[in-house]
Formats: sequence, C-alpha cells, structure tokens
Amino acid sequence: MDSEKSPATEFISADAHEAKDLIASGYRYLDVRMVEDFNKGHVDVESVFNIAYFIMTPEGNYCLPFSFSRLCCRHFRKMIWLWVSGRVKNPQFLEQVLSVCSKEDGLIVGCGTGDRSRLATVDLLNADFKHVRNMGGGYRSWHEAGLGVKKEA
Repeated sequence: MDSEKSPATEFISADAHEAKDLIASGYRYLDVRMVEDFNKGHVDVESVFNIAYFIMTPEGNYCLPFSFSRLCCRHFRKMIWLWVSGRVKNPQFLEQVLSVCSKEDGLIVGCGTGDRSRLATVDLLNADFKHVRNMGGGYRSWHEAGLGVKKEA
C-alpha cells in the first residue's frame, strides 16, 4: 500500500475569516479569476494580486479531459470532460506566479466560488509551493461574510 501522499491530497482550505487572519499574518491573496472579473470586485487587502488560471481563446469552446484523481483521494478516481467556454488553462500560470512571489511565500488562492482556486492550489502545491491554502467559497464567501471588497475604476 502506498503511504506517500501527494501535495494534491493534502491541500487545506480556509474559510473567508481564516483567510483574513492568514493575510493579516503575512499571507498574500492570489485571485485566479480573469482580470475583468477581478476588476468588478475583489478582496480588499494590501497584498492582493491577480493572475488568471484560465485564459480566453479565440477558438471557442473546448472539451477538456480532467481527472478528479488530482483533487480527491486515491479511492475516488475518474475522468470527466470539463466544458470550458472559450477558456483554457493559462499555460504561463506557474511562471507568472513565480514572477511575483517565491515558493516559500504564504498564499491564499481564491476565485469567484472556489472551484478555479482549488485547481490552481493543486497546481501550486504540485509545483512545490510550500504554504498555499484554497479559500473555500471564493470571493463570494468573502463578500457574503461582510469582509472588505474593492472595485477597480
């Protein structure tokens, strides 16, 4: 029996209040939504930055294979097809994150509802980032908790 755990099976989610506390302790907030969504409203903290996990493509819709084995325990593995309307994973995502922080930095990863950020968190952990947490519920949960939000002009 394989006792080794991959980072993908060990990632930790934080709710909005836990994320706020971690940010206050020095973590940075990585918003992985597209810039248009980020500008409509985002977590209002000093250490926020935006790098899109998905990017728009001119080709239109894609049907991508996606394995839940990357997110779930080894006993629940299956392949699904993920419809992405004109969006594909940003091929420079990890490189762009590394251009603004190190693998030792504390990161809270968020999106609109927590789905994209979960994928991004797994990728960051698999790339040996050490202190990464997904914000469960994303920006929506932060906003619903009454925490500070900011809209870009």
